Amino acid sequence: MTTKSPIRPDVTEAFVEAADATRLYLRCLNGRASVTALLCDGLVCDGFIYKYLWSDFPGGLGVAHWNYRGHGRSESPRDPARVSVHDHAQDLDRVRRHLGDPPVVLVGHSFGTQVALEAYRLRPAGVRGLVLVCGSFGRVTHTFHGSELLANVLPNLLAFAAQHPRLARAVWSRVPVRVALKLAELTGDIDTTALNVDDLVPYFRHATHVDFQLFLKMLHWAGEHSAEDLLERVDVPVLVIAGARDSFTPPELSLAMSRALPQGELFVVDDGSHVALLEHPDAIRARIETFLVERGITSIG
Repeated sequence: MTTKSPIRPDVTEAFVEAADATRLYLRCLNGRASVTALLCDGLVCDGFIYKYLWSDFPGGLGVAHWNYRGHGRSESPRDPARVSVHDHAQDLDRVRRHLGDPPVVLVGHSFGTQVALEAYRLRPAGVRGLVLVCGSFGRVTHTFHGSELLANVLPNLLAFAAQHPRLARAVWSRVPVRVALKLAELTGDIDTTALNVDDLVPYFRHATHVDFQLFLKMLHWAGEHSAEDLLERVDVPVLVIAGARDSFTPPELSLAMSRALPQGELFVVDDGSHVALLEHPDAIRARIETFLVERGITSIG
């Protein structure tokens, strides 16, 4: 069932049933063009990163944003084992079909890059292009902060969370938002001089509500997954956007990905971090619009 949002009557909302009957939340805005931008989040995100693209997507595209299973307003997975990148790609395909299968541009931030690539592998028909922001084709736990540390620590975290679920959940959910923000600033993962810190608050608030074991399992699968073999076979234009200061996804990975894509092009945001979409929204909007127009995906400026 599709309904109008009581807050914004121009936004339609719906729940899409996944293959295991998990209900996935979807919100949509009509655009002037016939193509729809389908937004895919990072891990433990529910749309905060798209704040400046959601209400007026470049090129006049319609826009649709959905929540991963166990995120935002989507249900926890009915089948707890279905949390791999491939499972999320299948969920995305269900969302596409629910929308009536319009031509789409798949937009992915961070983990959403992997989901978008696997969704293209699953069903490339109707995909007019991809915009991949601050993400990698895979193996992300092996490149986080330029080291294997996260990949080496993750099995122990998974074991701890499985053995002590209540304790893990309590620790995960009780980190104060402002403390988390300060830690991110001190580690250099965000530049508080380049963004409105309040734009990040929804992320930290939402993260505490995502099941900790679900997060770790999804992170595990993101670390084991790779779409590197697919890149040379992606037969649509792809805009790869990187942050020059992104410590989560080092920009050299974006460069390598853009070179491996037959129709890939790279845009590096100077001084951009992993949340470059919030730090430099105008520059990124302008670059996406140029990409869409020059590649013939839309003629509306």
